[in-house]
Amino acid sequence: MKSRNAPPRADAMIEALRGLGYSLPSALADIIDNSIAAEASEIDVTFVWNGAKSFIRVHDNGTGMDEAEIDLAMRLGEKNPLHSRNASDLGRFGLGLKTASFSQCRRLTVATVKNFQINCLRWDLDVLAGSSDGAWHLLEGPADGSEDLLQILSPDRSGTIVIWEVLDRIVTAGFVEQDLLDLIDTVERHLAMVFHRYIEGARARIQIKINGRTVRAWDPFFISHSATWTSPIERLPTASGLIEIQSHILPHRDRLTQAEHLYGEGPDGWTAQQGFYVYRNERLLLSGSWLGLGRGRSWTKEESHRLARIRLDIPNSADIDWKIDVRKSTARPPVQIRERLMLIAEDARERARRVFAHRGNYKKTADGTPIEHAWLSEKSRAGISYRINAKHPAIKGLLDDAGPLKSRIQVLLRILEETVPVQKIWLDTVEAKDTPRTNFSGQPNEHVNEVLLAMYEDMTTRRGMSCALAKLTLGTTEPFHNFPFLISALPEEHINVDK
Repeated sequence: MKSRNAPPRADAMIEALRGLGYSLPSALADIIDNSIAAEASEIDVTFVWNGAKSFIRVHDNGTGMDEAEIDLAMRLGEKNPLHSRNASDLGRFGLGLKTASFSQCRRLTVATVKNFQINCLRWDLDVLAGSSDGAWHLLEGPADGSEDLLQILSPDRSGTIVIWEVLDRIVTAGFVEQDLLDLIDTVERHLAMVFHRYIEGARARIQIKINGRTVRAWDPFFISHSATWTSPIERLPTASGLIEIQSHILPHRDRLTQAEHLYGEGPDGWTAQQGFYVYRNERLLLSGSWLGLGRGRSWTKEESHRLARIRLDIPNSADIDWKIDVRKSTARPPVQIRERLMLIAEDARERARRVFAHRGNYKKTADGTPIEHAWLSEKSRAGISYRINAKHPAIKGLLDDAGPLKSRIQVLLRILEETVPVQKIWLDTVEAKDTPRTNFSGQPNEHVNEVLLAMYEDMTTRRGMSCALAKLTLGTTEPFHNFPFLISALPEEHINVDK
């Protein structure tokens, strides 16, 4: 069989690889993957602003590389993704260090210490572009004038530094120092999410710092909050290994403080963060995606499902089956488990919808007593309509005492039912990224108490209820069931608020 050697030109190939689509946060996450694989416990990311001479450096205290190892690490395509690898390895293609770096800079320098020996190699895209032979010129040592950037390395401490210089994809025309500071914030939020299982709490295995500041973990599932609902862990065997799935329904905003609400929204906001979170070896690959699942058409991200987040762990032997790409940014579940994943997701989406619709207040109290809501939704072939609940104590009391005005009040209630501004409420919800305020949300207790006392007086005086029965009824009546402490403080005798 006749054949010919057809190697690509280095300058053309690398320029093409720069377009893989990395963002700065995702590119830095790929570099940190290598530090974790090298068993580092401390990783320092440094951003230095100096106009066109700005640079980014990642320094770890991992095992480092000897001369042969750094040579392999700096070559493209030296590692076959089909070959077996260590179960704890976070890579697959052997391209991450290079492609992530080239996506952001034109000069990549890697210096490393192992066995008291410092080794340093460098790719310089300007050198490749100026070479007429199209060869792969891997340079030794740092660039002239950049020697000081390696001074943090010491021969008696193992570790590696990765330096990005000539940041042509970052420091573009008009880019100023404040833009870099904003980028640093974005990077911090991304790393806090991607590596949260490595850096959180007492079981933290690594420490990541950005310009000396420790990155704090962001837990997308808000497990620490008492109002978060969490399902049991489900384990599914697949051809490529065991996967784990666990659903989480986060608390409604009404159950959160302002600080907790800001924490829970994550890097991209509440609506964008819904869906599956796919992990490989506890490293987050994909955040907030419904993985192309759905009945008939793929699910989209909707406000009503914003509280649903599902953890999904896959082994690194499943990369091919899950179609994990070089950037670790896409995943597609194998056909044989799609139906089970859809059932799990449908359950989570429905639970999230109920929490969202009822603002975290369920239809029953803690002892199982149903809540009497002021509004009811009715489903029919014509669609969903909303009706005022005639059994609600406030409505029932008014109609019972209305006398000759009863028919007029019923007409008024029907007009209100037929003019509920559903479309405006929905648009306001979408645009404001939150449900409109109801149930006395944000109202001081004295305003709530004024209405509560009026209801209590009506029940105990006009309707002849005992104080105990009136309090019990109010405790299962919307919206007063949200204020048990105010109900318990009501007087133990009949009152008349008009006096």
